[in-house]
Amino acid sequence: METQELTAAPPPIPIWSSIREALRGSHQDFTTGSLNRAILLLAIPMVLEMVLESLFAVVDVFWVGRLGADAVATVGLTESLLSLVFAVGLGLSLSTTAMVARRIGEKDPAGAAVAGVQAIVIGIAISLLVGVPCAFLAPRLLGLMGASPQIIAVGSGYARIALGGSGAIMLLFLNNAIFRGAGDAAIAMRLLWVSNIINLVLDPCLIFGWGPFPKLGVTGAALATFTGRSIGVLYQFYRLMRGTERIRILRQQVRLELGVLWRLLRVSLTGILQFAIAHTSWIGLVRIVSLFGSAALAGYTIAIRILIFIILPSWGLSNAAATLVGQNLGAKQPERAATSVWRTGFYNMLFLGIIGVIFIFFAEPAVRLFTNDPEVVPLAASCLRTLSYGNVGYAYGMVMLQAFNGAGDTVTPTIVYFFGFWLLEIPLAYALAIPWHMRSKGVFLSIVIAEGAIDAAGVLLFKQGRWKRQQI
Repeated sequence: METQELTAAPPPIPIWSSIREALRGSHQDFTTGSLNRAILLLAIPMVLEMVLESLFAVVDVFWVGRLGADAVATVGLTESLLSLVFAVGLGLSLSTTAMVARRIGEKDPAGAAVAGVQAIVIGIAISLLVGVPCAFLAPRLLGLMGASPQIIAVGSGYARIALGGSGAIMLLFLNNAIFRGAGDAAIAMRLLWVSNIINLVLDPCLIFGWGPFPKLGVTGAALATFTGRSIGVLYQFYRLMRGTERIRILRQQVRLELGVLWRLLRVSLTGILQFAIAHTSWIGLVRIVSLFGSAALAGYTIAIRILIFIILPSWGLSNAAATLVGQNLGAKQPERAATSVWRTGFYNMLFLGIIGVIFIFFAEPAVRLFTNDPEVVPLAASCLRTLSYGNVGYAYGMVMLQAFNGAGDTVTPTIVYFFGFWLLEIPLAYALAIPWHMRSKGVFLSIVIAEGAIDAAGVLLFKQGRWKRQQI
């Protein structure tokens, strides 16, 4: 009997078939069947989506690095200011993913579409409130960040476009959060392909004036990125209205639903605070590093961009875990949700651990892909090498904390970030850099220590299991 049952069991699906399905777009119900396959089908497009998102940052620095330390420092300072926009976008995105995923898990695609519309309404309103004033105040904001008169002169145009056009970032995040929550990860990936191809082509053309394009210097990098993101957003709206296998926004659903909007906003406020705490800590770190000159700031910027290029794919795995948590909680399967998180965390640890070892030994060659400045290279290599020591910890921590967000519990990660970033990282960075005379290397070390503490707290709190009872 046992032999017959084993013989009758369906054969395993070849991994290459699963990879093709993940890239094409899967129709599988992620609340049933093989958990490993569900992780694979969600993670591959989400990882590739994050790789493509990180290309925006890496491509800019690759070309801007040819313009000198002041231009790279401009990008670093502006990105630090944009981190507040990222905080709002990511905070709203995670609650959008959680709510859409929960409705999909409950087999309520109409409710998922309504939630998506409310998120877009909030995103447009915030984009206007943030983007318009920042476009006018960009030079002053650079000055407040410690930029020298030379950096302000070089980078004002870049900052105006990057900050003023921040609505494109916001909507790109939000619309992809809707697709991710619905399980349409392949569509989110393809949307970023469109944006990135445009950015890759326009970046050198607008920076150096290739062909018929004007030579705009560092300002051209901002214009290229804004153009690519904006076209991507238009394509997102087209796909949402046209519909996918899992979600479609109908004309009659394009309206305000105040009850849904308020629930989404309530969860989002904590999520926004969560990422604001994390991203403002980066502003604080940049402010401390800027005390040691343009070379230190450029080195820090390049190292962080390289690290982000590697970390963002891991966020793709974390987003896969968040979607699985939301959908399985909606389907009343909390234990399957928990198992998906532990398993995804292990895969993430293997990935980031290997990358960390590579960067420990090959930090300088990686940095030299972006600059050969003799002052910048050793500082950037030191930063990249130091941060790589914490890769295994980052891997588990980001998956655990994103799982809370996928459950709709945005409060727990916010509290963890508050203690880890504001009460530990910033004071420690200042103490190591200035009183202890470690200069910028002290800032790099403080990041590893603080992230390690945050990751340990995330794992311990996840084990307690309170997130399984979260309602959204």
